[in-house]
Amino acid sequence: MSRLFGTDGIRGVANKPPMDSETALNLGRALAYVIRKQKGTRHRIIIGKDTRISGYMLETALESGISSMGVDTLLIGPLPTPGVAYLTKSMRANAGIMISASHNSFEDNGIKIFGPDGFKLSDEAEDEIEELMQPGKLDELRAKPELVGKAYRMEDARGRYVVYLKSCLSNPSVFEGLKVVMDTANGAAYKIAPLVFSELGADITVLADKPDGKNINDNCGSLHPEKMCKLVKETKAFCGVAYDGDADRLIISDENGKVVNGDHILALCSKYLKFKGLLNNDSVVATSMSNFGFEKFLKSEGITLHRSDVGDRYVLLKMLEHKLNLGGEQSGHVIFLDHNTTGDGVLSSLLVISAVLDMGKPMSWVQTLFEPTPQILNSFKVKSKPDFSKIEGLNDLLKKVESEIEGKGRVVLRYSGTEPKARVMVEHEDQKLCEKYAKDLSDFIISSIG
Repeated sequence: MSRLFGTDGIRGVANKPPMDSETALNLGRALAYVIRKQKGTRHRIIIGKDTRISGYMLETALESGISSMGVDTLLIGPLPTPGVAYLTKSMRANAGIMISASHNSFEDNGIKIFGPDGFKLSDEAEDEIEELMQPGKLDELRAKPELVGKAYRMEDARGRYVVYLKSCLSNPSVFEGLKVVMDTANGAAYKIAPLVFSELGADITVLADKPDGKNINDNCGSLHPEKMCKLVKETKAFCGVAYDGDADRLIISDENGKVVNGDHILALCSKYLKFKGLLNNDSVVATSMSNFGFEKFLKSEGITLHRSDVGDRYVLLKMLEHKLNLGGEQSGHVIFLDHNTTGDGVLSSLLVISAVLDMGKPMSWVQTLFEPTPQILNSFKVKSKPDFSKIEGLNDLLKKVESEIEGKGRVVLRYSGTEPKARVMVEHEDQKLCEKYAKDLSDFIISSIG
């Protein structure tokens, strides 16, 4: 049987296993049983969600399963994933659950679980929960009638998170009158992000802030920043910020309407924190997908790059391993470990804008920090996901390509953690060679397993 938990929790099509009420009910029971073994007389689990219509169904099923095992729930409604992580830790809850499929369309949904420390659960903890979800495992272990759990609606969750976000700024006055265009993806940040920026005094223009349960990420947000970029130019704003459905990632537009991606954001944050003497061990974590030009920039700044597998949980693991406080992904996930335990799009936008203003620069300056090495990323569906080293002949082709681009680029082969897809990424100073190598490797893999 395949593992229920993937690289970023559980994900699937809403109302079909594993994103159906039955699975959510059993998940709630299993998690609550594990929680009950922790110290304390009364245990609590926080449940947050984004704006998908299926969130109501899954929230109710999870709450029912948790209550049946004698554990209370705190329902906080739509709130960004990092808000759930923060509140889980600050409220001393035993666990936090976020119902979201991040950047996916409304038809999908997902469930992420945080431990009492605000970090995502370990593989071992997820395995224990999966084992307890097997038929019959918990039938005789439900709570007695007088011990059934209660559910509470936490009315001040949004306010607590807003106060926390503002407290992370060393000089909040810089936002007074600042023109910012914001795209909340009709998702979890649709109230939080405008509220934070407004309370700081910013002059904001907001897009995609009217969720209807089905329009989350629909031609908006971090994957579709075109409208935001256009509006930044039209309104002569300082910058634009776009979040994804659960607001754990950030994409920025500079004042010229050009997208500043995660690598440039991470380059700025690395340089700025080192300048301030706040970058732990003068090192940063990025994934195997971060640009080769970014790597060369860090080296020129005297900053060490540690690469991790793709996925913010792997970035975090590498950060903890090396005791670092900054890491992120090209997709716009940035983890400021001094402030939160996971990627936080709204927090990142506040800190990035503050850093650029503190250095007296326009947002377009961030684009000049390094010239990206030409990169081709091919993504295609596959019928299976065998180890690349076991695909006959692929290793020889890979060695040949790597020897030809040594010192001038990189090759990364990987499978998607959430979809039946393979990804081939090639970077090379010569665009035409980059395209050729990517096509050769992609064609070989497709002919072998596609």
